[in-house]
Amino acid sequence: MNPGTRLLRLAGPAGLIDVASDLPAGPPRGIALIAHPHPLYGGTRDNKVVQTLARAFLAMGYGCLRPNFRGVGESAGVHDEGRGETDDLLAVLAHARAEAPGADGGPLPLALAGFSFGSFVQTRVAARLVAQGQPTGRLVLVGPAVSRFEMAAVPEDTLVIHGETDDVVPLSAVLDWARPQGLPVTVIPGTDHFFHRRLPLLKRLVLQAWGAGAEPLSAEDSP
Repeated sequence: MNPGTRLLRLAGPAGLIDVASDLPAGPPRGIALIAHPHPLYGGTRDNKVVQTLARAFLAMGYGCLRPNFRGVGESAGVHDEGRGETDDLLAVLAHARAEAPGADGGPLPLALAGFSFGSFVQTRVAARLVAQGQPTGRLVLVGPAVSRFEMAAVPEDTLVIHGETDDVVPLSAVLDWARPQGLPVTVIPGTDHFFHRRLPLLKRLVLQAWGAGAEPLSAEDSP
């Protein structure tokens, strides 16, 4: 992803978790944990949407962690339909919080971001953190797979981004899920599930949601 990317092997409930880590130049101002799409359909931490999310948070000074789910890359275990994947993300987060505490000794601000199946897993992570009395931070759900998995309600400040012409998860299904929650959905016209040629816009939407404004595009952000 960039010259500063480090590859980590962290201990998890099913064995080692294969994680790509990107750190800002200075002390991190937050932690972004980013989850990739369905591993049984080719999803990995190197997915372009996942990398775009990481670039957005890295530009804002967040340390970014992109784990491979079970059975992907060097991650141990086998696909567990979101259950074990939730446990693994919580283990990665615990490691990150131990390595980079906030200046006051408390946890750094957290962002939980996910694409497609990864969005589903992140809603489970958020629910577990709430149950444990831990801060959940803000969620970013891109192409959330609401028509394929039972996704719970999410906090009102969750950023939901979906493509108008998504033929994997219909926009109508996302609106049906969001409507009872009064949850806004940012719709990108003429965009499919994989955000082809819309990645620079996706990055800008995340930056703007965090009040970071628009940034000049780098070569990495070219569609």
